[in-house]
Amino acid sequence: MNGNLSVDAIRQQVFSIIAKQVKADVADIRDESTLKDLGVSSLDAIEVIFDIEDQFGIAFPEQQGGPSFDNDTVGQLVEAVITAKSASPKGEGAQ
Repeated sequence: MNGNLSVDAIRQQVFSIIAKQVKADVADIRDESTLKDLGVSSLDAIEVIFDIEDQFGIAFPEQQGGPSFDNDTVGQLVEAVITAKSASPKGEGAQ
């Protein structure tokens, strides 16, 4: 699906997903922002994560290794996508 995307392309797609969820401009989202800072509720954060997983064909770990919505930054979320993509065979998520 999204086989060999650059870090910038992944970042833009993650930012777009978040912007759509919070109805904000992509330019207002920064690497250092947390989902909580951006006004994303816990329930909406789950939807954001599902959208990201679907977009990139990945699955985040459900235990402690997964993203934390209150403390992790958007930049860390981008890094988690990159890590999950590199761990998946041929960039495909485990479904």
